[in-house]
Amino acid sequence: MDKKYDRRNFIRRTTGGSPGDNAFMGANLFSENTATRHSGDKPVRLGFVGIGGRGAYHLNAALGIEGVEVPAICELKPTRLYQAKRWVENAGLPTPTLYDQGPEDYKRLCEQENLDAVICCTPWEFHTPVCLAAMRNNKHAVSEVPIVVTLDEAWELVETYEKTGKWATIGLEGLGNLSVLNMIRKGMFGKIVHAEGGYVHDLRLVKFDPDEEPWRLQHSIERNGNLYPDHPMASIMPYLDINHGDRFDYLVSMSSSSVMLKNYAELNYGKDSAVANAVKNVALGDCNVTLMRTVQGKMITLNHDTSTPHPREFSRLQGTKGVYIADQGSRRIYLEGVSPKVDQWEPADKYLEENRPSIIANYNPPPRRGGGKIEGHGGGGSQTPMVWTRLIAALRENKMPDWDVYDSVTSSAISPVTEQSVANKCRPVDFPDFTKGKWQTSKPRLTLS
Repeated sequence: MDKKYDRRNFIRRTTGGSPGDNAFMGANLFSENTATRHSGDKPVRLGFVGIGGRGAYHLNAALGIEGVEVPAICELKPTRLYQAKRWVENAGLPTPTLYDQGPEDYKRLCEQENLDAVICCTPWEFHTPVCLAAMRNNKHAVSEVPIVVTLDEAWELVETYEKTGKWATIGLEGLGNLSVLNMIRKGMFGKIVHAEGGYVHDLRLVKFDPDEEPWRLQHSIERNGNLYPDHPMASIMPYLDINHGDRFDYLVSMSSSSVMLKNYAELNYGKDSAVANAVKNVALGDCNVTLMRTVQGKMITLNHDTSTPHPREFSRLQGTKGVYIADQGSRRIYLEGVSPKVDQWEPADKYLEENRPSIIANYNPPPRRGGGKIEGHGGGGSQTPMVWTRLIAALRENKMPDWDVYDSVTSSAISPVTEQSVANKCRPVDFPDFTKGKWQTSKPRLTLS
């Protein structure tokens, strides 16, 4: 099951943007983090590979930060490429070198450009190759999720980092609701025993739209498991101290039958259409549920469903002293001995505000260079996202971002491990320890004070 992913010819290759939707995070890290101002510091030079929805968002976010330069952009679609060129020029920066000579022109960018980091926002199968090309050419890399599709890719990223000292991470993914994380660290929930979340997002229209993310459809045709674990893991891994005092031990994964994509194609394109014929045999079950257990005995229920009609997902955190649920903007809590009514929910907003860490309260970034709102998938705001401010600070200080290499590959590697379990009649599969034992003493990179 851990073969190198080989995309077939159902869709053409393109470097469109990864989705990276942050709805699971509750109180979004884009307004819940902190950063240090670095006026007068050295410029940070970034190259961008892929200017689709998320690539456009990240480029816009980066261009608003004083001292950030964008000397190079790689993108196959001319409209996206030249729009990105105009954005860079409108920010008062020199015209970037454009790379558009095929789907592997990112290699030339990594070889020829003098950059601090490469930002990768391409279809999934290019994430690891782009990161490796950057690392092997003396550059750091930041990828949209997932950073790997196979376990071989995960180990290759780890080994390349340990050999070159250049990191590749999902450093822009965020860390969940930091007020909840603060409450966990204060012990308000007691010992955490269970977390539940997932990527439950109806993407049928997106998968079949050639201008959106049709490459997602090919993954659905060929693979069966939890194909998108990183968004829920953005919260769950920090909450459970994964790789920093605990680690994933093993998992069991089960998928339902697959009927929804076939039905959708027949309804919208015709039963005998080429599109319906292409999805006649879809591997991905409409619903996938994965149970994970950590070495310290914590449990995770991880859901994946991108083919059925439904609202967005929910998250649940259970400790020995209480429980927290976030669902479609509704946040509820119960703390034993603290909540006013026994065994009854109460709104969580008061607790979240009272435990809002200073890392959030003290965030006050300078105005964005050029002003205006951030465009692209996830945009609309006019304040520099916290994850971007922290990433630039990490690059200036030559430090690892909040997500390190081991955390990043651990999050994305859930997918191929679930594929192994599903393929073997839901038998347990041991989870690799990418830290090679370092999880026992490694401290979380993010402090909340």
